[in-house]
Amino acid sequence: MTHALPPAPTSSIDWDSLGFKWVDTNGHVKYIFKDGKWDQGEFVRDSYIKMHVCAPCLNYGQECFEGIKAFRCKDGQIRIFRPDANAKRMIYSAELACMAPVPEALFIEACERAVANNLEFVPPYGSGGALYLRPLLLGTGPEIGLYPAPEFTFIVSVIPVGNFYKGGVSPVDCLVVDSFDRAAPLGTGAAKLGGNYAPVLRHSSDAKARGYPITLHLDSKTHTNIDEFSTSNFVAITSSTETTTFCAPESPSILNSVTKQSLVQLAKSFGWAVENRVIPFTEVLDNRFEEIAACGTAAVITPVKSIERQGVKTLIGDSKSQAAIGPGFLRLFTAMRGIQNGDLEDPYGWMQPAQGIAPRQEA
Repeated sequence: MTHALPPAPTSSIDWDSLGFKWVDTNGHVKYIFKDGKWDQGEFVRDSYIKMHVCAPCLNYGQECFEGIKAFRCKDGQIRIFRPDANAKRMIYSAELACMAPVPEALFIEACERAVANNLEFVPPYGSGGALYLRPLLLGTGPEIGLYPAPEFTFIVSVIPVGNFYKGGVSPVDCLVVDSFDRAAPLGTGAAKLGGNYAPVLRHSSDAKARGYPITLHLDSKTHTNIDEFSTSNFVAITSSTETTTFCAPESPSILNSVTKQSLVQLAKSFGWAVENRVIPFTEVLDNRFEEIAACGTAAVITPVKSIERQGVKTLIGDSKSQAAIGPGFLRLFTAMRGIQNGDLEDPYGWMQPAQGIAPRQEA
């Protein structure tokens, strides 16, 4: 089915200088769960929400969120990257935090509806930018006792964001955080709850002030195995004369990154071996990996050139991989961005058409 081309990007934004921060758009989509069912939702032309002071999301952190991107593709159409995968992950997070889960179909409808009402805020094809979607599930009904909220609010807001790598993909230095455990072995680390992120802010901010853009957490029980970076998953590449191997930590305490899932599929399509296993930190010290990176929605891949722990700095790979993205991650990054931008075929059905519904004209 052929869709008419969506509106061109608005001229009110300087797309070349767009960063990763809030920009006002037409509004957001909001649904309410009450009396055992979700309502039909509405498009809200505002950047603020009103809720009860006793809302459990404010008092007890009963909330979860997701991060997704929509892209203006080469053919002029706008598509959302894998909203079904994010929908499934939000269901897991919601159930863990005793919230009403958002059905997958409603989640995808909300994403499409939010994008359809903000088409002019999707950055131009070729700019490296995207429309960032923030699905947010909140316990908003009044409840001062330690009980689940009687009412929930599901919101999808959108923000146009620029090219994360305007000057090219550059490797960064990483610092291991030993003084703080991000998630307990039987805790909430595998869910995308806000409470998993706020406690990390002080440590990541301190590290950035010292020249380390990202921080790495080890397992909370033994502090010997790699879990994940503060904001994204840990991935690595090792190669031999026989094969290239894509490695990712296996742990119940880390988020199941949609980006990582996608990179795994791409790696398999290249004929690479894939290892999801416990990764001892000693493998970093022993220089087992030619390439290490953080992977997530915002940047796709952030290559790491060094990892420092307790004053011991370990360089990753050779001098070339410390100065620029390595060949393995460059191939993965190029393939991922090619599919997202519509430059390459999408054999996995990752790109969901976003303008299948017309913008709803609501007050």
